[in-house]
Amino acid sequence: MVDESLELLLLHALPLSGDMWAGQMHLLPGATYAPTLYPLGGDIKTWAREALRLAKGSRIVVVGCSVGGSCALEIAALAPHRIAGMVLIGTKANCRPDPGSHAAALRLIEEEGLETTWRDIWEPLFGGPASLAAIEAAKRIALAQPPGDVARGVTAFHTRPSREHVLSTFERPVAVISGAQDTAPGVPTSRRQAELAPHGRLHIIPDCGHYVPLEQPQALNAILREIITEQSA
Repeated sequence: MVDESLELLLLHALPLSGDMWAGQMHLLPGATYAPTLYPLGGDIKTWAREALRLAKGSRIVVVGCSVGGSCALEIAALAPHRIAGMVLIGTKANCRPDPGSHAAALRLIEEEGLETTWRDIWEPLFGGPASLAAIEAAKRIALAQPPGDVARGVTAFHTRPSREHVLSTFERPVAVISGAQDTAPGVPTSRRQAELAPHGRLHIIPDCGHYVPLEQPQALNAILREIITEQSA
């Protein structure tokens, strides 16, 4: 018998872990999953397959931030019949391989360590108004990850397939969220993706950069509660 109850699957950004979703775990108590993706494998397809095993039913709202959004799109490609809706935060469906950036990031992790890599690559993605507490919380999560795991995540990000065709043919609701100050991928790209999805909606969060769940959790929670209410009706 198929479980028709709603579930929430939360997929984290680089270089963080499932702990980044602490502010969203209460939204569907007992039916919310926030795996740390790195141990699941070395590529997005494997992450998607293994993350999907956590959910039990056929009405999953998949929420992904950055590379987590890429994983959400991969899940939609793998099992569209199980997805009630998608929420893509700071996500770019299209991928243009950049071997130079990939190699540089791996070299920085190996030679300089995660703290320097955090400072050079990921901390600048926060918006100017982001609180010091939010930035420090993210840094603690990032530095708690084994460097090899984060390197695996970097490779998964850089080798992910383009999934614009998944977005353009997905017949369930898609909420595309961008911080107003996000530059990766930023508001224009997010707007195009919302327009590409047949049932896409764009949400721009003021005073916010790339890491919406940490920078503006209440704004994100309001969007997620609306989606949960719609899907529970």
